[in-house]
Amino acid sequence: MLLDKQSALQKKFKELETQLSDPELMTDNRAYAKIAREHRELSNVLAVFDRYRAVVKNIEDDESILKSDDEELKEIVREELEGLLEDKGNLEDELKVLLIPVDPLDYGSAILEIRAGAGGDEAALFASDLMRMYLRYAENNGWKHEYITLNELGGGGTKEAIILINGEEAYGKLKFESGVHRVQRIPQTESSGRIHTSAATVAVLPEAEEVDVEIKTGDLRIDTFRASGAGGQHVNKTESAIRITHIPSGLVVSCQDESSQHKNKDKAMKVLRARLLADEREKQNSEVAAMRKTLVSTGDRSAKIRTYNYPQGRVTDHRINLTLYRLEEITNGDLSELHEKLVAAEMMNRLELL
Repeated sequence: MLLDKQSALQKKFKELETQLSDPELMTDNRAYAKIAREHRELSNVLAVFDRYRAVVKNIEDDESILKSDDEELKEIVREELEGLLEDKGNLEDELKVLLIPVDPLDYGSAILEIRAGAGGDEAALFASDLMRMYLRYAENNGWKHEYITLNELGGGGTKEAIILINGEEAYGKLKFESGVHRVQRIPQTESSGRIHTSAATVAVLPEAEEVDVEIKTGDLRIDTFRASGAGGQHVNKTESAIRITHIPSGLVVSCQDESSQHKNKDKAMKVLRARLLADEREKQNSEVAAMRKTLVSTGDRSAKIRTYNYPQGRVTDHRINLTLYRLEEITNGDLSELHEKLVAAEMMNRLELL
């Protein structure tokens, strides 16, 4: 029964209150924010439980009256009972959603990777458009961004961009973007007006703390080399660029955007930790998916997830068969409706598993 879970949650709520009053916790801003958020969310759940318990009590009282001999009172109670039963069903649905386990990484920052795919120069231009779309979405949410790698081509295209999106719930909102994005439009260089199709890949990784991923120093090979391309006086004079190879997994991460070797190493380690965490989570998700329906946000990163059709002004998300004729707004960073639909679809999938 749902009410059986309330006592356990109340016990947890009291434990969180005790932790929040601990002076030592207040010295750790990150830990304090995490506990405070959990306390706030649990408070909201318990408030719904209180409403649910009150409705259940009223239903029990009304049902006892129906067993009495007072016909006039029984008639009044019958009308009230119908509304109470409807309220009970609505509150049960609300509690089921609230009790779905939340991924703690959803609340953190994200590392966004965008790469041009098939389609030549047009694919690079599309990758640049996607980057601009996400940066505007980040700005709309009050998030900050920091480039880790930015490889731009002539004519405004982008071959690769790796960006740290720093802000609360950045990963939780952006994680649905992982996959292949396809564009259908007439390139500016196309004189015949023929529609071209090109693609770009997007990977969204949760920013990993050192406590989330253990990386042994002996498992790393770190090479330095001279940065290439635009970058100022230091280019070709100092070996500031860093390449880190994680020997057990074979993952290789490079960073050369900063003039400091130390800063490049820090950025490269951020990406490496994020990729190792993402690979481990993907392995776990694959094992779970073998036993049940795959959730929306844990699909294969190589799968085509969305098409942007410029001639028709539409955006289609293939995972949930959703088409919106709001291409201009979406590409200008208004992803809220898309994400609301994707979150709802994932919630429905999870509810089926309860």
